[in-house]
Amino acid sequence: MQIKQILAEAAVGSEITVKGWVRTKRESKNVTFININDGSVIHNIQAVAEAGVLNEETQKLITTGACVAITGTLIESQGSGQKVELQVKSALVYGTADPEKYPLQPKKHSLEFLREIGHLRPRTNTFSAILRVRHTLAYAIHKYFNDNGFFYLHTPIITGSDAEGAGEMFRVTTLDPKNPPLNEDGSVNYKEDFFGRETNLTVSGQLEGELGAMALSKVYTFGPTFRAENSNTARHLAEFWMIEPEVAFYELEDNMALAEDFTKYVIKYALDNCYDDLVFLEGRLKEEEKNKKQEERSELALIEKLKFVIDNDYVKLTYTEAIQILLSSKRHKEGKFQYPVAWGIDLQSEHERYLVEKHFKKPVILTNYPKDIKAFYMKLDEVTDNVPGQTVRAMDVLFPGIGEIIGGSQREDNYEKLAQRCQEVGIPIESIWWYLETRQFGTAPHAGFGIGFERLVMFVTGMTNIRDVIPFPRTPKTAEF
Repeated sequence: MQIKQILAEAAVGSEITVKGWVRTKRESKNVTFININDGSVIHNIQAVAEAGVLNEETQKLITTGACVAITGTLIESQGSGQKVELQVKSALVYGTADPEKYPLQPKKHSLEFLREIGHLRPRTNTFSAILRVRHTLAYAIHKYFNDNGFFYLHTPIITGSDAEGAGEMFRVTTLDPKNPPLNEDGSVNYKEDFFGRETNLTVSGQLEGELGAMALSKVYTFGPTFRAENSNTARHLAEFWMIEPEVAFYELEDNMALAEDFTKYVIKYALDNCYDDLVFLEGRLKEEEKNKKQEERSELALIEKLKFVIDNDYVKLTYTEAIQILLSSKRHKEGKFQYPVAWGIDLQSEHERYLVEKHFKKPVILTNYPKDIKAFYMKLDEVTDNVPGQTVRAMDVLFPGIGEIIGGSQREDNYEKLAQRCQEVGIPIESIWWYLETRQFGTAPHAGFGIGFERLVMFVTGMTNIRDVIPFPRTPKTAEF
């Protein structure tokens, strides 16, 4: 019986066996107190062993980090902090943990140190809470899409196309790195490679998702994606997970409504099902920010921030309107933005957060971005007199404390316009002929978006480094565990 079940369901007086890992052990003259956790819940269960119940050798082996099975009677707790505790009758030690070597002793450990022991950090309160929240969010995502008529589409991890046009991809090859076959001009002859062409790990399942939407109407992907971006920031990973719905017959307005409904649902699901974990993580965040300057601290407590998203209608405005707001702001006029503001720029996090946290005090969806800062597949807007340049039917969802959390668009469904955009950005048409061909055979309006799963987990847990919301982070020069 797991501790979560015991605390919720087990009756006082029942005999139970608890299996888990020792978090702390404290001995007094006549009693030994053992706190055990099995990962099912943030709370430990306390086992109380009267003197003489356990033999001396067994009691000596029960140390912090040891794995044990303890059998006893569930009784009302005699102390504060828990309603029930286990009156020990017997104990079995599955695995010992030498206290001279076990690194997770009952004291505060830095997140940097815990990254070095990624094989053990799930045993801490912080990381067990994060992993439970991560699981709950993943389940909520699948449940949301299933309940709303979407089909889960498995898109390829190995691809011959670059969905973003960024070129920062990991190559997949079986060629001999020391002696690859060469063409006459000295370039590598990928016709001799396993797939007969140059292939990479995918940066997105979107293009293939669109193919599925053109047959099944509503699909979503949820899988690993990869970027060979040599960036060591707190917001970048080389391997991460993406959720990407694609819907036939959706236009930009439908896409915005889907993004708002989806994010509110999954965040509320986490609040409803991981409340104790989120309370713990909120306390951890408050403690972490004590030493920060006031202006660097989160404006909202963690649970308050999550409710802020759930309880407010998202404000919708165009990129051009947002630029006008930023240019008119006191912060811009006083030169307090680190990055300059002008029509045509790719908005920085400080600009996005100003709109959400200072100006509107609500989540924001920005639309109709300049085409030159967006991907080739986004549908072109009609040219209008009051906009300085050509825009596309793009949308970004902005949240407090993080800025952009979702990026999406209505997709270009006109073959000639899409082919022209490919030429403009230097994407060979022959490399994605299959993608363009869907615009020739039964084309339809369609739209979709992408949300980085780790970015979502960061927002919900309050963690500030993306390395701490994925079990085993992959970053430049780091592929441990």
